[in-house]
Amino acid sequence: MSGHKTTNTRELIMSRLHAASRRLAACAAAVLTMAFIGGAPARAEGTYPDRPIRMIVPFSAGGSTDQVARTLAEGLGRLWKQPVIVENRDGASGIIGSRIVAESKPDGYTLLFGTQTTQAVVPHLFARLPYDAQRDFVPVTELVAIAQLLSVPASSPFQSLGELVAYAKSHPGALTFGGGVGATPHMTMELLMSHAGIKMLGVPYKGSALAMNDLLAGRLDSMFDVIMTTLPHTRAGKLRTLAVTSYHRHPLLPAVPTVAESGYPGFETDVWFGLFAVKGTSPEIVRKIAADSKTVLADPQRRKTLTDVGFEIITSSPEDFARYTLAESEKWEKVIKSANIKME
Repeated sequence: MSGHKTTNTRELIMSRLHAASRRLAACAAAVLTMAFIGGAPARAEGTYPDRPIRMIVPFSAGGSTDQVARTLAEGLGRLWKQPVIVENRDGASGIIGSRIVAESKPDGYTLLFGTQTTQAVVPHLFARLPYDAQRDFVPVTELVAIAQLLSVPASSPFQSLGELVAYAKSHPGALTFGGGVGATPHMTMELLMSHAGIKMLGVPYKGSALAMNDLLAGRLDSMFDVIMTTLPHTRAGKLRTLAVTSYHRHPLLPAVPTVAESGYPGFETDVWFGLFAVKGTSPEIVRKIAADSKTVLADPQRRKTLTDVGFEIITSSPEDFARYTLAESEKWEKVIKSANIKME
């Protein structure tokens, strides 16, 4: 009798365990069903972003690039209710920061704050890069552009771009210009020299601030630099601005002609900044970032903050930005090859 009782007890326990297991399985199935019918997994595109985002700026803090990045990050953080953390990873002409993004997961949580230099110039200056600027990144949106000014010291005899070009043609290599090798001021002058058929002597600097000091002191004959850097010196009478690099005259300097107006039709080279995601990032996430960036930069106060120092708000679509970055890459590739500029 005792053995029969033991057997019945064991069977009863096993029966209850099986019943419990069936109830747990049914509950699990119900939860999964509700997740697909009424909601979405935590990491699904519909909930992006649901955690902090890294925005890698491949240049040092404090410059014009950093200013735009932090203005955008603050606005996106408010809109998304998630921190957008700006990380300055400068070095090697932007290669270090760009590589970090290229090697990250394609989930939209690590973005590159790219520029004309990182995406269209650097890839043609170096024989080898640890990434492919065209293949490994997805253009999201061009954010802003800023014109450059061609300036000479206030003591310079040149009153116009035409006068400077005429002298350079009759005195090849006699006039100097400043800018680091491969940096924007250098590349812009190479573009002008190719349009005008002149030769000037480039003086390399580690940064545009050092070159600007020598221009102000009259130790350089000319220099291109962005309007936010040059304009205060122009207004103070320390520099004379001969031309602006954009398609149209700049509202902050309406009396200064464009390079194109000065005799070189088709010349245009604004410095542009934009966002890039990693190849493989969902198109839905890319479009959301682009649309939300446009919303952020449409804010009147943010627009004023940027336009007051010379920026033009762009906020293009991913498709338009992709076409533009490809055209820019092809343009600067021709300039670099023609000037035989190489970096190790």
